[in-house]
Amino acid sequence: MKSHQSTQTMKPATAAKKLGVYLPATPAEFQEGLVTRAELDALQADPPEWLRTLRSEGPHPRPVVASKLGVSIAGLARGGVTEALTTERIEALKAERPEWLEKERATQAEVRREAARLKARAEERGERTSDS
Repeated sequence: MKSHQSTQTMKPATAAKKLGVYLPATPAEFQEGLVTRAELDALQADPPEWLRTLRSEGPHPRPVVASKLGVSIAGLARGGVTEALTTERIEALKAERPEWLEKERATQAEVRREAARLKARAEERGERTSDS
């Protein structure tokens, strides 16, 4: 007897998040229907023109904007950035170097340094435990 495998589907918002794009900027047919795992895989493997354009030009969702600016999502909010930004606007912010952006980049760099320090410390302790 064959087991029946159901098709996995996801909401458009979940698919957009996995694709790294801003849902309201996607085509209506993408926003209105469910996306199967196979369709998502196909979009990732061979992105259509609309997806390539969104990924390169935006508007980008907050996690992508934060990553491109080198800050956290909370840092974006503290800087007053609450909407999706285009690549052009992100590049303009990088060039303008507003005070909030410099401060948030420094904070993010410190967070990364501390995380690396803690990771190294944990690895060192793990090595000591296995050596004894």
